[in-house]
Amino acid sequence: MIRLAFSLFSFLLFFGCENSEYNYKEVTQKTYNQLFSSLDLSNNKTYVINFWATWCSPCIKEIPHFEYINNNYNESLVKVMLVSLDLPNHFDSKLIPFVKKNNISSNVVHLTDTNLNEWMPKISNEWNGGIPATLIINNDFQKFYPKPFEKDELIHEIDEIINKNTSLNGLGSR
Repeated sequence: MIRLAFSLFSFLLFFGCENSEYNYKEVTQKTYNQLFSSLDLSNNKTYVINFWATWCSPCIKEIPHFEYINNNYNESLVKVMLVSLDLPNHFDSKLIPFVKKNNISSNVVHLTDTNLNEWMPKISNEWNGGIPATLIINNDFQKFYPKPFEKDELIHEIDEIINKNTSLNGLGSR
């Protein structure tokens, strides 16, 4: 009888409890070269790459705008990447808890290259290192925005780029 009660209790506990883990994407760690070599610029996909950190208030404020893009645009046309510039020793203590707590569904990459002077000019010569900053890039277009975005402004920029890119390639818009 005790065994039956224990089995029933275990079954209910296992199947009856809501999972306390959030449904977030795994955070990957990459160098600058690994990050940019993973972009497939041979297709019609537009990459929206936001540079941010957990300690940056303007960055945190605009993350929901990028999540909106990630969740409402066709993945074959737009891919959002949130590239964290948090310090390497903050990966487990700050970045992972932040992504879990906020249930971020966009691709989150922790950039492990700490030599900013080496890779920042490859993104844009006008970047002084301030964040948030965003790079929008596809096979025909590259534009760097060294500033925070409001939601409507971000949507407008992406729609304009997608519509230009899809009309050049004979595809319909989103």
